[in-house]
Amino acid sequence: MRGSLARRLAWGTVSSSTPAPGIDAIADAAPLSLCAREPFVPADRLVAEMVPPPRFDSVRFSTYIPDPNQPSQTEAVGVLEGFAGGLGGAHAVGSAKRGFLGFGRAKTPKAPAGPRGVYLDGGYGVGKTHLLASLWHATPAEPALKAFGTFVELTNLVGALGFQQTVTTLSGHRLLCIDEFELDDPGDTVLVSTLLGKLVDAGVALAATSNTLPGKLGEGRFAAADFLREIQGLSAHFRALRIDGEDYRHRGLPEAPAPYSDEQVTKAAYATPGASLDDFPHLLDHLAKVHPSRYGALTDGLKAVCLTDVRPIPDQSTALRLVVLADRLYDREVPVLASGLPFDRLFSEEMLNGGYRKKYFRAISRLTALARDAQRLVEPR
Repeated sequence: MRGSLARRLAWGTVSSSTPAPGIDAIADAAPLSLCAREPFVPADRLVAEMVPPPRFDSVRFSTYIPDPNQPSQTEAVGVLEGFAGGLGGAHAVGSAKRGFLGFGRAKTPKAPAGPRGVYLDGGYGVGKTHLLASLWHATPAEPALKAFGTFVELTNLVGALGFQQTVTTLSGHRLLCIDEFELDDPGDTVLVSTLLGKLVDAGVALAATSNTLPGKLGEGRFAAADFLREIQGLSAHFRALRIDGEDYRHRGLPEAPAPYSDEQVTKAAYATPGASLDDFPHLLDHLAKVHPSRYGALTDGLKAVCLTDVRPIPDQSTALRLVVLADRLYDREVPVLASGLPFDRLFSEEMLNGGYRKKYFRAISRLTALARDAQRLVEPR
């Protein structure tokens, strides 16, 4: 048991076979703890896991439900289906062949018609990741020849493998999908832009999403011009698809549930096999000790995350780490049950008006969705 909750309830040490006083023996073992995990992730796992996350494993173009009031969503599906169909056949560069009997100069491969990249341009929750994952699934190539990851995961891959090895590893791919391309870190943007240039030269098709830049979150303001400018010489390789719409996580859905009590969260953690239970401030401290590239492994096997004493985020570095954890939990569809402060009050006004606010709004949206999913842990139907 962690933190202030343990002191208030004075439950003492809990074994895996004996529940704490006041907790029914529903689960076979005490809850797990994220704070007790310090996973090691080898570089080859980073490459092997560059596939759509579990939440998007079964999505397809046919399962995307366009908003009837937003024709751009329907148009985007048609364009992406055509783009995926055009990626069949041999690798654009790897298909080059020698002359008669393998001798002579290699024939220059015929350049594919049209742009070799698509950029999905839209705000929060319009289904960009659903469409990006659908493109990955629809592309006629073996999974080992397609890569899917977030911008952060791609930069982590470069850090793990080195730039040249990353180029070599990904150059044989048919398609690279980058979700949540980040335009607020100039250094990483230049790094990834240079990497993409090398991959385009190798014949890899590209697809990317991003949200709007800071200061451009008003209605009708999108990031296509900023994206194409920041990737410099790659802009000619991308066709921008504007996707209008409101956040589907709030479309026709109830507001996020109010936080539960410490006792409710704790009992739910004990009653849910595979759940973790942590004091929120202690978890934030622990995240500082684990590299964000390992946050996916940190959540391996979890069926729910239960947090007590949720408080405002104290600083920007902590806030950005929580954003990454929220992304990994959302990708893996892990419900989050919490006591304390509502998730829409995690970040200060200064943070929500600052340079990273698009990340914080995304985290609020995703944590809210996971909080709805967690209602069944306390209020079973």
